[in-house]
Amino acid sequence: MHERSRELFERSLRLIPGGVNSPVRAFRAVGGTPVFFREGRGARLIDEDGREYIDYVGSWGPLILGHAHPDVVAAVARAAARGLSFGAPTALELEMAEVLTRSLPSLEQVRLVSSGTEAVMSALRLARGFTGRSIIVKFEGCYHGHSDFLLVKAGSGALTFGNPTSAGVPAELTAHTLVLDYNDPQHVADAFARYGDEIAAVVLEPIAGNMNFVRPADEFIRVLRSLCTQHGTVLIFDEVMTGYRVAAGGAQGLFGVTPDLTTLGKVIGGGMPVGAFGGRRDIMEKLAPVGPVYQAGTLSGNPVAVSAGLETLKQVLRAGFFERLGETTSRLAAGLEREARAAGVPFSTAHAGGMFGLFFRPSAPASFAQVMQCDREAFNRFFHAMLARGVYLAPSAYEAGFVSSAHASADIEATLVAAREAFGQARAA
Repeated sequence: MHERSRELFERSLRLIPGGVNSPVRAFRAVGGTPVFFREGRGARLIDEDGREYIDYVGSWGPLILGHAHPDVVAAVARAAARGLSFGAPTALELEMAEVLTRSLPSLEQVRLVSSGTEAVMSALRLARGFTGRSIIVKFEGCYHGHSDFLLVKAGSGALTFGNPTSAGVPAELTAHTLVLDYNDPQHVADAFARYGDEIAAVVLEPIAGNMNFVRPADEFIRVLRSLCTQHGTVLIFDEVMTGYRVAAGGAQGLFGVTPDLTTLGKVIGGGMPVGAFGGRRDIMEKLAPVGPVYQAGTLSGNPVAVSAGLETLKQVLRAGFFERLGETTSRLAAGLEREARAAGVPFSTAHAGGMFGLFFRPSAPASFAQVMQCDREAFNRFFHAMLARGVYLAPSAYEAGFVSSAHASADIEATLVAAREAFGQARAA
């Protein structure tokens, strides 16, 4: 079925570790051979064997307009014709900064980088430099890129510092990272009671997208804001995934909570490598060259990448865009739940804007522990059944999915037709 992909993967295994350049692409979680793609058009992907798929990965979130949107492609072509990189200021960088600060009121100043990982790493260094403190708080199940001190799992005690989750990360680099339970306000309150005046920053995915899709409880997110304010701690919303994906104002606009710093990526690059971090002016002015916190990047604000992001944001910020996108996502989620019920499969969904989660359990989870209760084997069977029917989902039970404005009613209906049979296969042991 995927002969060309199999051939390419076998060749890749000889030259690239695991045959892939990012681990989740390897299909280790679901089994089988990863699909190699050669082309994307709108809501569809075409693999190296010429098979077509309805795509709900969207390059892991950036392609909110779908693949090869003509206006984005044209913007990239115009920019590339003028030069690929200058390593010097451009008007495009300023235009991007203006769009971001205008649409996200919490951003008084912003700096462009080249990835979400770089944005979060830089924001945390800045928070430490601003506060003069060392401790970072993150939450179990949230992913913030592969910086050494963020590749960490919870310690052995209720309030002990984390342990590395990757070889090559010395324990001393995670010795100042405290890992708490997502959606547990009491755990947060206990941490601040013990370490409050030592905590430089709390970093949070305001909607978790790396343990699938998990919403924050209202009390949880408001307790975070209150305690950070009370203790002079920098509250960082990692909106690399949710920024301009769940709403025009990101998750912070959706929930009405203002962070001190925000990190962005994915959608703001429109499929090209762009990231950003920004927030309060008094914090941002600690950055070099005006302050003592060093951060730099040769390709930061690259004109070709920024052109793709600007054109994407231009489309996304038009009136009614997220209402229409949300309606499409809602139709997909409701339809999948309906088909699962008909097949007698325990299943639930959660969604916001163009982002959704699929769970093989009776109700949507609110914590990492509940996510771990999902039937992973049922998901794996469902994934392969959908793939065989021309629907490409994230190859992991612990990743969110994405809908684009290119997904038409016919795409949703075709997905639900495929799901009708796939749920039957998911149920079979």
